Amino acid sequence: MDYIGKKIDIRSLSLDQLKERLQALGEPNFRAKQIYEWLWQKSCTDFDEMTNLGKSLRDQLKANYIIHAVVVDKSQYSSDKTIKSTFRLYDKNIIEGVLIPTPDRMTACVSSQVGCSLTCKFCATGYMDRKRNLNADEIYDQVVLINKQALENYQLPLSNIVYMGMGEPLLNYAQVLRSIDRITSVDGLNMAAKRITVSTAGIAKMIKKLGDDGVKFNLALSLHAANDKKRNEIMPINEQNSLRALAEALKYYFAKTKNPVTYEYIVFNGFNDELTDAAELALFCKHLPCKVNIIEYNPITFADFEQAAEDKIDRFAAFLRKKGITTHVRRSRGKDIDAACGQLAVKEG
Repeated sequence: MDYIGKKIDIRSLSLDQLKERLQALGEPNFRAKQIYEWLWQKSCTDFDEMTNLGKSLRDQLKANYIIHAVVVDKSQYSSDKTIKSTFRLYDKNIIEGVLIPTPDRMTACVSSQVGCSLTCKFCATGYMDRKRNLNADEIYDQVVLINKQALENYQLPLSNIVYMGMGEPLLNYAQVLRSIDRITSVDGLNMAAKRITVSTAGIAKMIKKLGDDGVKFNLALSLHAANDKKRNEIMPINEQNSLRALAEALKYYFAKTKNPVTYEYIVFNGFNDELTDAAELALFCKHLPCKVNIIEYNPITFADFEQAAEDKIDRFAAFLRKKGITTHVRRSRGKDIDAACGQLAVKEG
């Protein structure tokens, strides 16, 4: 079989595909496993560094394949020690990722798309066009690069990964799941799936697919309103994925995986911050085991929303806790460098 011609992204190949291609070059199967280890365990992005391969094989790899390594374009450092990085992709597109350090964990927030197609009214990424999905290796590279930042700046490795950066992960389903496979596999980065959370704006049929696929990672739903009228107003995706449809999909997901779900709820001043809103949220929480993360709103230039008053946020949380719902108030991190939740957006020029 002739594979000579346009260079192929070697990390797009499965181990079996790599074996097949190396056989065509007259190489034994164990070479594929060696290369796979260099790519996914050692995060190697240069064929010349694969020192247990002969020079002639390395030259053949360079002639036929390419490694599309993601690089850090620039990094910004927040006063609270959060680090936001702009990553440049092989095709010159730009994405952003964030390292969020706390005393007990190092969390990487990674992107899954260049831009986003969902147009949520409160999110800066929603005002960008979606240019393309990220490949699994581009998501993986963000994790590797942010882990390097954690080690260099705080002498600690990553403990958690959240798919909460730019894009809707479930609209890039196959590549997101492949990236998680490479991050969690013993022949990859070997991180525990329970340390990974994928956040979705709510695509009912894809939530059911997560259940069918028996995923082991955590699922978070960006809810932000527990009645359809309000949710339609801020999240147009709700018009095709109503709260009833989402509740049905989440119950299906829980029945298949036994994984509780996290609901993310940004409290906007004068919009969804009353106790009547909290009561609607508490009702929605009855569908399956869950917890609620109440998130401070981070202002963006495109939208007129304001953060709710702190006492209102505390009352809202206290109401949910009184109903027996595990509730955490998440304070913003990296707001001064536009690295906080909902603020990621590549500035043109």
